[in-house]
Amino acid sequence: MLRSMATPRAREQAPAHAPAAVTLVVGEEEFLADRAVREAVAAARAASAAAGDDGGDVHDVDASALAPGELTTLTSPSLFGGGAIVIVRNAQNAAKEVAAELARYAASPAPDAVVVITHAGGAKGKALLTDLTKAGAATEECPKLTRPSERAEFVRGEFRRAGRQADEGAVRALLDAVGGDLRELAAAAGQLASDTDGRISAAVVATYYRGRAEATGFSVADHAVEGRLNEALEQLRWALATGVSPVLINSALAQGVRLLGRVGAAGRGASAAALAAEVGAPPWKIDRVRQQLRGWQPDGVARALQAVAESDAQVKGDSVSAEYALERAIRRIVDCRAAR
Repeated sequence: MLRSMATPRAREQAPAHAPAAVTLVVGEEEFLADRAVREAVAAARAASAAAGDDGGDVHDVDASALAPGELTTLTSPSLFGGGAIVIVRNAQNAAKEVAAELARYAASPAPDAVVVITHAGGAKGKALLTDLTKAGAATEECPKLTRPSERAEFVRGEFRRAGRQADEGAVRALLDAVGGDLRELAAAAGQLASDTDGRISAAVVATYYRGRAEATGFSVADHAVEGRLNEALEQLRWALATGVSPVLINSALAQGVRLLGRVGAAGRGASAAALAAEVGAPPWKIDRVRQQLRGWQPDGVARALQAVAESDAQVKGDSVSAEYALERAIRRIVDCRAAR
């Protein structure tokens, strides 16, 4: 199977071969699926243009709205020349007759048509997914990226896609600055690649996202758990001034304190990689938390957890001022670290 994250640049730069007659895009990651569809359509258009055709008609339909027999009509050649390009979305929602028709078509596709089928990949419509794969449809996997390590690999891939090199500091800085939304990460990586020269570093990312990169909730949390009260309060005010939600800031505080507890409970003997897999954080984050644990005692971590639990309720409506609730939580976290 081809993986849409792994070699997107290769697919874009190698249109020498004819596009697949049927491409199956599988997975719930919307951005990756949309990109795979766009690239399949672009490859079909390029092949059509190379053959001297106008590209044919493009039909974009949802499988739930597709009637039995309609696929045959859609894949018929255009009256003005050129093969058809048909996008069938959400194949898991296809009616039984339509699902059977899609499977038969994949086994014997029309010579002048390109069909792109998307499927969420879950249990619903699984039989169709199996039939399409057995029929020989070219498959693009677009799995949901849920782990921090997966999003970090996505960012690395975006820089490779643009033909640029970026160090690990740049990858972490971009994730801290932009967050986990793949569309925003792709756009940010593309902008950095087009607007800068040389190897992309954390300093380059900070130049473009200074207010955002340095004032996220995670930056506030890092300063707080490290006992740096003044820096944490400064970053808090900066984050709020740039529009970061108080709920997200408190969530970052809670995550920072929870990681202290989970990493501290594991002991020094556990490897960073094994612990990262267990708690759902990248290994570099585990190493950083271990450094942050210096000066903390288990009872202090427990009190800090109570502090962020209380502030969570306050920023969600139990307090007149969410800003004051966050400042109070930060002061309590720092006090919990300093207490003996």
